[in-house]
Amino acid sequence: MKKTIRVAAIKEDSLGDGPGCRTVLFLQGCDIHCDGCHNPSTWNPDGGTEYEISDLCSEIRAKSCRKKLTISGGEPLLQKDAVLELCKALQDFDICLYTGHDFKEIPEALRKYLSYVKFGPFKKELLIHTQAYYGSSNQTFREVKKDA
Repeated sequence: MKKTIRVAAIKEDSLGDGPGCRTVLFLQGCDIHCDGCHNPSTWNPDGGTEYEISDLCSEIRAKSCRKKLTISGGEPLLQKDAVLELCKALQDFDICLYTGHDFKEIPEALRKYLSYVKFGPFKKELLIHTQAYYGSSNQTFREVKKDA
């Protein structure tokens, strides 16, 4: 049986979702439901489009000539096994993961494929516009490839 992943959207040429011009993969499903979330349409885990990992990889490769990918949501860790398979298949990419969970909740097996991670829940009362890649000041954005 082929592994699948639920996708809300794929956005090309983003400058605000990690270093450089990136393709952004918005995954479907969220268990956090932050007040003020900018993607509440991604909360339903049954929404979006189901892709086989190999088909999604082909589409991402076709849309991302720079080989820079940010995986966002929803909440990507709800599909952590599928995200791991995707990252293995795209290991030649510069991959950034956005999660509302804590860093320690990102499986070590997944971390070794990541270049960057933004973690922590969005907090509307801590909204920030002065730091790149942050939604709220309680979140952390860091390079992780050297840590793995």
